[in-house]
Amino acid sequence: MQARRALALLLHIVPILAAAASPDNGTDFIRASCGETLYPDVCYSSLSAYAGSVQQSPGQLARAAIAVGLASAQKMAAYLANLSRTHAADPGAEPPAASAALRDCVTNMGDAVGEIRGSLKQMRQLATAGAASQEGFRFQMSNVQTWMSAALTDEDTCTDGFEDVPDGPVKSDVCNRAGEVEKVTSNALALVNSYVNKEAPP
Repeated sequence: MQARRALALLLHIVPILAAAASPDNGTDFIRASCGETLYPDVCYSSLSAYAGSVQQSPGQLARAAIAVGLASAQKMAAYLANLSRTHAADPGAEPPAASAALRDCVTNMGDAVGEIRGSLKQMRQLATAGAASQEGFRFQMSNVQTWMSAALTDEDTCTDGFEDVPDGPVKSDVCNRAGEVEKVTSNALALVNSYVNKEAPP
């Protein structure tokens, strides 16, 4: 009799645990969390693939968002570096102002990559070692928030030099690409802030 009850209880618990660990469960959580960002559609499309590992964890979601942001910034930095080399080899291809703006953009995006990388490193250290107190958690996360904010500023500054550059394919492409990178970084920062506000340990 007891064995039957134990089996019945087990059969009741297993589906519940399976549901809690299902990707669909993480997908719903990501969708809801992305609703708190400035660019929810971009947020969800870039992070939904991580549903299985994120589940219901704001910390895992913030780390995934930063990792996606880093990959996005690195791709942009590589594109800018290649474009800059191309223009250096053919100085007359674009106005001098465009070349100068491009060089500045390379520097800004490189700085953003370093800052996002630092944020991800801090998040991974926190996940591995944990925080001994709420004060320790907030101190470590304040570093992440500062670096992500700085990265967002650098990405935005990246295109400032193009304001005085005549419209053209290079200006349009760089500004459009940089804008997409900014959206990803902005979303990551929003998810980091949400994690800090809602998940600080007691």
